[in-house]
Amino acid sequence: MARLGMVGATGLMGHGIARNLLAAGHALGLTVRGGTERVDDLLAAGASRVASLSELAAGAEVIFICVTGSPQVEQVIVGEGGLLAGARAGLVLVDCSTSEPDSTARLREICARKDVILVDAPLGRTPQEAEAGKLNIMVGCEPAVLQRLEPLLRCFAENVFHVGGPGAGHVVKLLNNFIGQSICTATAEAFAIGQRAGVDPVRLVEMMSAGPVNSPLFQAMAKTLGGELSSLRFELDNARKDVRYYLHMAENMGLPSMVGAAVHQSLSVASALGYGKKYVTSLVEAQERLTGAKLVPKSV
Repeated sequence: MARLGMVGATGLMGHGIARNLLAAGHALGLTVRGGTERVDDLLAAGASRVASLSELAAGAEVIFICVTGSPQVEQVIVGEGGLLAGARAGLVLVDCSTSEPDSTARLREICARKDVILVDAPLGRTPQEAEAGKLNIMVGCEPAVLQRLEPLLRCFAENVFHVGGPGAGHVVKLLNNFIGQSICTATAEAFAIGQRAGVDPVRLVEMMSAGPVNSPLFQAMAKTLGGELSSLRFELDNARKDVRYYLHMAENMGLPSMVGAAVHQSLSVASALGYGKKYVTSLVEAQERLTGAKLVPKSV
């Protein structure tokens, strides 16, 4: 059994990762700021609370990081008292966050100077699959590193995709999320425009559900027409951040992204209207505000 560390176990995805690593019998150390209410079950299952990131790094072979984005990952790894402050040669850091590829590349170089390996391995699917151990994971690393990590990844991932060398994982994740948010944004807009044009969006859903445009994301957005706004548990502000990272990636390569810019603007408008801390499905509520459409049934 491996000696593991986890940064981000209080998060919706990180908690499920930690729970499944413990269930597989691995020794797991956690860093927790403040109270332990959100990880009490993990501590009861055998996880140990570690006082600092540097201490966590000193006692682990592999550490999983699952935080919001690149600023948080940078702070965890190279910030004052961060993981590198206590890291020993041979430590492997696995970044399961959705991060910017350029930031990941810089961190990977810094880690290499201390003989520490940084692997980008962002996640797909939802917190429910995280708890069930059925996530998708997109890994960017050398084959030999994946061979070492795969038994650990299989503890919480149903599908492990080796998408390329170092850095490829975060690139693929941004492409995935850009396409996904394009579907969500276009669906919300189509519902609003269609309703204002005199079409019942429910009829549109019936037709599209039998055709090639249908998808789980489309169905999650369709549930808003019945008043269900939590079928896609992904915070709108996080989606906006991910598409912003995608745009940065394209810009840094000197490439245009017209659709990406439009999707980001739609998410930014929804956030400005006050829906940022709600789920992506609230794009439909934002469209109601923008267009005057009546889409989500309102409780009395």
